[in-house]
Formats: sequence, structure tokens, C-alpha cells
Amino acid sequence: MDRRAHWERVYSEKQPDQVSWFQAEARLSLDLISRSAPPPDASIVDVGGGASRLVDGLLAHGYREVRVLDLSASALAAAHARLGADGDRVHWSVGDVLEAEFAPGSVGVWHDRAVFHFLTDPADRARYVAQVRHAVHADGLVLVATFAEDGPLKCSGLDVARYSPEALHHEFGDDFRVLESHREEHRTPWGAVQHFTYCLCRYEPARRGQRAA
Repeated sequence: MDRRAHWERVYSEKQPDQVSWFQAEARLSLDLISRSAPPPDASIVDVGGGASRLVDGLLAHGYREVRVLDLSASALAAAHARLGADGDRVHWSVGDVLEAEFAPGSVGVWHDRAVFHFLTDPADRARYVAQVRHAVHADGLVLVATFAEDGPLKCSGLDVARYSPEALHHEFGDDFRVLESHREEHRTPWGAVQHFTYCLCRYEPARRGQRAA
């Protein structure tokens, strides 16, 4: 399957507020990030951010280095247009998170709501985690949200994986120290309820070496 073509088709057929994952405000993600208190110049990347409104909240909170990465150019264009002149303050990147280029240790906050659960192939999940390890600097934050164990089995016609907080953390490993985990009851634009698991971790790659010593 051509993943880029799939998501371009989704955003060509539906408005951003008509997709199941739409949130009028990314309240939980924004709260978890802001309470963890990264500095205003922290580099924040929203993986699979598309037309999400998290970027609106990040800018309103004074964050100055925000990058939104998505497979769909149409979704990014919609978000840019929504923000008006503020959209010029954001780094918009069209690409696949498994192949995107990141400078080593360049990211202070990695955010992903509803990308990781589409990676049903263990090899793709391993590539994703390798990207996180490469991109996020030591003591950086990693916030990943997926469908919970009782969440949907499919989304946008694609199979998904579902996670408890423990299972999600296991995919990343002990170098990622769990700070908080949450369950979200998300209501779709048509009123259906979907349950999400959120895990906020701090990347501490030195911890493994300390335990081994």
C-alpha cells in the first residue's frame, strides 16, 4: 500500500474536522507537554500532526521551534491556512516518520497521537523507535498516544495495534522512563467513543549503562 496516497485520499475526501481523530483542542497532549516545562526554545516535533490543532496550542503557549511532520501535504496545507500568519512560524514537513531526516539529538519533545498504532509490522515499530532514539536528545520528552486495548481494531480502513500503558512502554524499552500514563475517552465528530492510551516518557539513554555497571 502507498501510505502517502492513502492519507492524501483521506484528506481529499474529508474536511479536517470530519476525520475520526479530530479534536477541537488537543487538551491532554498540550497539558502533558506544558506541565513537563520544556523551555520556549525547545524543538518540538508533532509526528503525523497533519491538520491537528496541537500546533495552535503550542504556539499560544509561546513555543517557538515547532515542526509538524505528516505524509499528507493537503493536511499540512489546511493547518497552515488555519493558522494564517502564525503558520509561517511553523516548520512544515511532508514525509514518512520512518524515513524522515532528523539531526542527531535535535528534538526536545517528540509527540505522536495516532501514528504508532498504525505500525502493525514489528520491523516498522523497531525503525520508529530507532528514529526516536536518533532524534531525541538525552532527557528529552517522548509523548505517544495510541488506541487503548479496548479501542478500535481499524482506523481509516487500516488495521491498528492496541496498547496498554505497559505494552506501549515495552515497545520503547527501559531507556524511556515513564513519567505519566493516561487513558483518554475520545469522542469522534459523529459521537462514537474511542479509548486512547497516552504515555509520557523521558529519554534517558544512560540508564541502561548505569544498571549494567
